[in-house]
Amino acid sequence: MGLSFLSKHLPMQEGQPQVQKTPADIISTVEFNHTGELLATGDKGGRVVIFQREPESKNAPHSQGEYDVYSTFQSHEPEFDYLKSLEIEEKINKIKWLPQQNAAHSLLSTNDKTIKLWKITERDKRPEGYNLKDEEGKLKDLSTVTSLQVPVLKPMDLMVEVSPRRVFANGHTYHINSISVNSDCETYMSADDLRINLWHLAVTDRSFNIVDIKPANMEDLTEVITASEFHPHHCNLFVYSSSKGSLRLCDMRAAALCDKHSKLFEEPEDPSNRSFFSEIISSVSDVKFSHSGRYMLTRDYLTVKVWDLNMEARPLETYQVHDYLRSKLCSLYENDCIFDKFECAWNGSDSVIMTGAYNNFFRMFDRNTKRDVTLEASRESSKPRAVLKPRRVCVGGKRRRDDISVDSLDFTKKILHTAWHPTENIIAIAATNNLYIFQDKVNSDMH
Repeated sequence: MGLSFLSKHLPMQEGQPQVQKTPADIISTVEFNHTGELLATGDKGGRVVIFQREPESKNAPHSQGEYDVYSTFQSHEPEFDYLKSLEIEEKINKIKWLPQQNAAHSLLSTNDKTIKLWKITERDKRPEGYNLKDEEGKLKDLSTVTSLQVPVLKPMDLMVEVSPRRVFANGHTYHINSISVNSDCETYMSADDLRINLWHLAVTDRSFNIVDIKPANMEDLTEVITASEFHPHHCNLFVYSSSKGSLRLCDMRAAALCDKHSKLFEEPEDPSNRSFFSEIISSVSDVKFSHSGRYMLTRDYLTVKVWDLNMEARPLETYQVHDYLRSKLCSLYENDCIFDKFECAWNGSDSVIMTGAYNNFFRMFDRNTKRDVTLEASRESSKPRAVLKPRRVCVGGKRRRDDISVDSLDFTKKILHTAWHPTENIIAIAATNNLYIFQDKVNSDMH
């Protein structure tokens, strides 16, 4: 795969004059569906925006891959917990698509406390010719009905309807950080800082607690759950990561409560690298199973690691995302950037991995060739169909013309959320309130 991408830039206020961005417009999650035809984003304002891929047309052979707004809806509203005197913000933490069973699409969206199941359907026909109703929908006087007619379906403009199907509430005391749909297509799990719950998609009033790491005395708390995910093929296996940098693989066949893990993946710390920040930067912010189910991908503050499910002692591969920040950890701690939670993603064949960085940079690592590249998602570099130029950060010494100094990086511009199309080389990058979609140049030249 070539790592040059064509760019498309979708501001979240599509077709509107440029307005001052508000915190509510900041994208908080990005997710392709299982075919890659739909792409959903959630934001801090509780909205979900769904983009649909345009089919290729004869008049515009390069149009395939373009994603246009398909539907927008308000998923969550701000709430207030009167018992705890806490405000529950509407920000969408995660979106997960359910495998498609019929013509409709379904997705789960969650904020800190409440998970909702949404159904997305299309209507392009409307029934006409009712016997008991008039054209305005009012009931007719039955004495005026003298004959029966067969109602017919007439074409109409396409309408996308989004309806709430289930609300899964009151399952979590702490903030939900991840949800994952099981391969059995009947259950899903949700994780907060200390517990993981298993839900049935048809049952909203109860869930089963499958992991509980809350100590009897909260003063003894040493780690929290940061992310969790089901295995893509084995419905009994799931993994969860912790703030101490460890991964625990659990098997639901072993016991109802999976407090005792089946495997513990942990890398021993190098004593020479020990510092005040060691524990903070080793916290795992994201974990993703590979499509094959053989590997796991994790992201901590400075690195991405690939783990083999058959090798617990150390990661199979470690890639440095932005090692040049190691000398800047003190200032990153003071401005709270050190606590940023970056996500990571696999490509469809598990051969390339991607994750975000600062200054609107994102990094890609080819596992076969061991080549890596830094690319930038920004309005300036993202002219339509322009090829992205690799960027380089220099720490000191000689500087090339296009290099950027580590001291001039903008830490307010960060790419935390990324997604990769399940089969093609199309990626979605969330940069603050803008969504960028890049397509592999080799792929698009074939259209």
